[in-house]
Amino acid sequence: MLTTNCSNNYGPYQFPEKLITLRILNALNGKPLPIYGDGKHIRDWLYVKDHCEEIRKVLSEGKVGETYNDGGWNEKANLDVVKTLCSILDELKAKVNVFRKAIGI
Repeated sequence: MLTTNCSNNYGPYQFPEKLITLRILNALNGKPLPIYGDGKHIRDWLYVKDHCEEIRKVLSEGKVGETYNDGGWNEKANLDVVKTLCSILDELKAKVNVFRKAIGI
């Protein structure tokens, strides 16, 4: 048996109640962006496709009985993750507004 442990995954098709997905959906719909506690809880984040690549590597090169830890080397406080999401969404909104103005809508 091969065992893998990983960091928090994020990416497409993530359940909507998860930190990143829920905050994006709430921001797009003008809803509050709740942060649990003081927002200083730190998590390591790993993009789901990177995790899949590591699983493939373990399946092809791993040794039976071993456990493999897969981290993203991307530790962030929850509050910092949400601030980054807001910044990205603000940028996208600004680009959409420029496009709309350029085409007259």
